[in-house]
Amino acid sequence: MSGEDEDERGFFAERPARTPSRTEAQSIPHYAGHRQRLRERFLKGGADSLADYELLELLLFRSIPRADTKPVAKALIARFGSFAEVLGAPIHLLTETKGVGSSVAFEIKLAATAAERMLKSSIRGRQVLSSWGSVLDYCRTAMAFEPREQFRILFLDKKNALIADEVQQTGTVDHTPVYPREVVRRALELSATAIILVHNHPSGDPTPSRADIEMTKTIIDSAKPLGISVHDHIIIGKSGHASLKGLQLI
Repeated sequence: MSGEDEDERGFFAERPARTPSRTEAQSIPHYAGHRQRLRERFLKGGADSLADYELLELLLFRSIPRADTKPVAKALIARFGSFAEVLGAPIHLLTETKGVGSSVAFEIKLAATAAERMLKSSIRGRQVLSSWGSVLDYCRTAMAFEPREQFRILFLDKKNALIADEVQQTGTVDHTPVYPREVVRRALELSATAIILVHNHPSGDPTPSRADIEMTKTIIDSAKPLGISVHDHIIIGKSGHASLKGLQLI
């Protein structure tokens, strides 16, 4: 064996544990053990074993490698309310929090996008009406914490499988312009035979307004002669959702 191999073997060989000196112990940051304990709790008990701020700490480890992430995580939860609301917050508001720069905000939005993509893949190509819980989870993740109203359409084929999911309009904090003719035109372009309308209420309250109900009925009346069914109109709020069909409003 060459001298180089012997050096390498000696370098990687197990060595007797050595008690750190007092100076070395003092140089170890106080959060190092905390990070390891959080990781172990997550691996053993999953996300349910952690509070919202602790789960957020784990997420921040990558973007804040050499500092205590607990104060930043707690500040974000205090500002936005929950782990989900932090992920849904826009970048410009995230960066207003002390300790959150552009790289930290990027990591948070990346995690949010990954969660949304995972939920969307769980319903694509599947029979949507038999996967209703997954549809609602996806819509809540995609829209519940948007600061402006979005009008989204889920386009379905004759087997009620998802063809496409598109945001057709983005409006203000309390209004989105919706054009029934454009909704029907796009459904025809995609050869959709059914649609599900979805929009969010940034106020958090998913209660449908009179305008929501009237607009939905107009779209139903425009789509029906062309063989396109409107299965439902779902309104997404921060604390839940409302179904116009479930409320017997359409």
